[in-house]
Amino acid sequence: MMRSVWKALAASLGLLLALPPAGAAWAAGTPYTVPPVSGSLNTYNVSAVYVAGVSSGGYMATQLQVAYSGRIRGSAVFAAGPYYCAQNTVSQALYACGDNIYPTYPATLEAYTRTWASYGWIDPVGNLASRPAYVFHGTSDGTVKKSVTDDLVGYHQRFGASVQYDSGSPAGHAWVTPYGTGGCTVTASPFLNDCGTDPQNAFLRKLLGSVQAPNTGPLRGTLIRFNQNTFAVNGWANGISMDAAGFAYVPPSCAAGQSCRLLVALHGCLQGYGRVGTAFVDRANLNQYADTNSMIVLYPQATTSAVNPNGCWDWWGYLGATNYPIKGGAQVETIMNMVRRVDG
Repeated sequence: MMRSVWKALAASLGLLLALPPAGAAWAAGTPYTVPPVSGSLNTYNVSAVYVAGVSSGGYMATQLQVAYSGRIRGSAVFAAGPYYCAQNTVSQALYACGDNIYPTYPATLEAYTRTWASYGWIDPVGNLASRPAYVFHGTSDGTVKKSVTDDLVGYHQRFGASVQYDSGSPAGHAWVTPYGTGGCTVTASPFLNDCGTDPQNAFLRKLLGSVQAPNTGPLRGTLIRFNQNTFAVNGWANGISMDAAGFAYVPPSCAAGQSCRLLVALHGCLQGYGRVGTAFVDRANLNQYADTNSMIVLYPQATTSAVNPNGCWDWWGYLGATNYPIKGGAQVETIMNMVRRVDG
């Protein structure tokens, strides 16, 4: 990629905020954590699969939802726009899918989706009807304009999805979490903002129907650091701008064979392990809910590369292949290989 799609994020990148030692919970807003342990991604008794993501991870979450709607039962997206928004064009990604200087062409995106489903390149669009979708946009987000996220809501509605839109928060461009290290309105590394709210409760209720209160004490599960090369379509994760290792949080009930849900959680640009360590994994407020709601959380990791200097997920075609948003797309398929392993 010749220009950074997330130029606003790059400009706001600050010093890496030091995190407390694993297991510490010293102050309000600081979560208990568990240190990652090297291991394999195993197969569990999974009843349903969901996706969530922020920024480029939000775009990737929607790509996964649309391409594999027969398998993925719902999505939660922070600070992103509609499916195939960039249409394999850098200028469209910059000026229509971040800024709103160009239109996103919702009718065109719907037509692509329906055509690709008729070819079998993505799952039938009928699967999207009544699918739960949670969409979040902060009023201080100048990186992805509200009209762009509005078009994501409209895109889901064109296919009959059940959408909950949270657009009243003053948040900047970030994943909003009670364990955020930044103020609500900022757009700055590590893009984890505390707005005094718990959007994870809201989106998990939307996706799952109901949730138990999160575990705010010491975590009970295991954070596994696994080899992403095993799942990469080319056998080499770095070759598709993915890190060598990913993470999965597995509560003891799931490890013991009880029925569990799987949530794929996708970080944004400048938010992967290579940039901020396990900040997203530790502070996304998902492991806390996983402990009390029989849920495994899978954290695939993108990384920087010559064509992807900010470690974004491929939602505009930076890997050079036009199939990036459909079945067979390098990162889509690699993540789904992980899902297939966990889901059995």
